[in-house]
Amino acid sequence: MTAYLSEVAIVKGDEPSEMVVKALTLVGAEQAFKIEEKILIKPNYINASHPATGNTTDARVIEGIVKYFKEKGYNKITVGEGSGFADTMKAYEVAGINEVARRWQINLVDLNKDEYEAVDAQKSPVLSSVKISKTALNSAIISVPKLKLHRITGVTLSLKNMMGVVQPKGKMHFHLNEKISDLALIVKPRLAVIDGIVGGEGHETAGRPVPMNLVIAGLDPVAVDTVGVAVMGVDVNNVKHVKLASKKGLGVSDLNLIRILGEPIENVKRTFKPSFSSYFMSKFA
Repeated sequence: MTAYLSEVAIVKGDEPSEMVVKALTLVGAEQAFKIEEKILIKPNYINASHPATGNTTDARVIEGIVKYFKEKGYNKITVGEGSGFADTMKAYEVAGINEVARRWQINLVDLNKDEYEAVDAQKSPVLSSVKISKTALNSAIISVPKLKLHRITGVTLSLKNMMGVVQPKGKMHFHLNEKISDLALIVKPRLAVIDGIVGGEGHETAGRPVPMNLVIAGLDPVAVDTVGVAVMGVDVNNVKHVKLASKKGLGVSDLNLIRILGEPIENVKRTFKPSFSSYFMSKFA
């Protein structure tokens, strides 16, 4: 009998917010948070594209997370992102996050304008050239990436999504896989919720949408990313930062040790096609 080390929920449906609530219920998401803690929901707004393009996080997924925690009495909730290629507040507006914030009376911040703290070289020599958002350092984090491919790292899911809390982002791009895994040692998400309503193939800003109608969630971000990788038809052994994070004790990257709750991977899997440049760009990672 398999001794599973992590659980990941896959929920398929037509109502994103309710799908999120179902997924979080399946994994018992609240057990990772204390009621008095500050919670940072970290979406992916690399640019100001609409979520239907497959580039950015769907506001309905964010709303499902907020609904779940608000109804359980969690009130110190902030949505924060530091966009790489757009004004963050404009990206929020395009995605509809500002409306979610108003409806649920939660904070909305641009992490690019946050105070930052230098990374201690003893914690991570490879990250010593960057600073990390104090909001991220002082919060319990929920990473909410898009289900999509990336031209350098192969995929960009909950671990890669944490680059939004770093400045300057350009300093991350050499030895990127090692830096992503080290970043997770410092600001590890306690909950990962992948927005797979509309995925993105090609690369991170390609705008090549793949309708999937999925939400993938769990308390082990490495396991959640491993499942997300499999759902996109990618071999996790080729995704260096996920394997590195697992070797550093941050979670499980072996599908045989992950209990899938809800939809089986085989029922929802689809092969995402990478961009032509991905193979060449991966050499910089």
